[in-house]
Amino acid sequence: MSDFAVTRITHSCHLIEIAGATVLTDPWFSQKPGYHPGEPIAVTVPELPHLDAILISHRHYDHCDLDALDALPDKTTPIICCRTVAEAARAHGFSTVTVLAQWEHATVGALTITAAPAAHQVEEITFVVQGAGHTVYFAGDTTFIPELRELPLRFPAIDLALVPTNGLRLRPLLNKKVVMDAQDAADLVALLRPRVAIPHHYAFTSGPIGDRILTKSDRDPAAFARAAVGTSPGVDVRILEPGERADLAIAAPPGS
Repeated sequence: MSDFAVTRITHSCHLIEIAGATVLTDPWFSQKPGYHPGEPIAVTVPELPHLDAILISHRHYDHCDLDALDALPDKTTPIICCRTVAEAARAHGFSTVTVLAQWEHATVGALTITAAPAAHQVEEITFVVQGAGHTVYFAGDTTFIPELRELPLRFPAIDLALVPTNGLRLRPLLNKKVVMDAQDAADLVALLRPRVAIPHHYAFTSGPIGDRILTKSDRDPAAFARAAVGTSPGVDVRILEPGERADLAIAAPPGS
């Protein structure tokens, strides 16, 4: 089995296997009024494998389900997060909490985890995870901001980019866009030029009433795939179902 892979759990929640470690991104394992994944949640917290780190981009419930993580037996699991998540994580019993601002980094075993810029309705960071010669970029649900153009200058060889694509808009704020849409995500991927790009944050629904009066979005990940064909024809775009694992190892050439 490959030591470089990603499994999509739901929404922006993934398991990344890299450098012999397993990293959980933006945990979401439950739902409540106004917050529905819109797709299955592949595993429960007790079913998770051993985690070497948890990355939390921001405090919104659908990316920071700390109540669900109460079921995680090992509260020494490192949490890497932005400033506004730290106090809540510690209140839930996590003892190893590292706060990063953009371009700061932390090490967890063989991994280097760097915070990159983001812009949303609250304080947020995105992440670059590096280990064993592999590089992963994970964006929780940021918009496409100019600061992200620095990423390929700092990280010129990205293997995997996980990007949000639903273009979530808030109806009460005159349809203000607060998440990248499919074209934004495709334009970002064109800058990053990863080997593989995987969309996330697209099935989310606010519920029948919420979708009519609070939010609007594009829930079709194929829109990103189509846009990426035009901007980044050499990038391998994969749409993963919840629970699906993508092996990201580079196959050896024939005869090697």
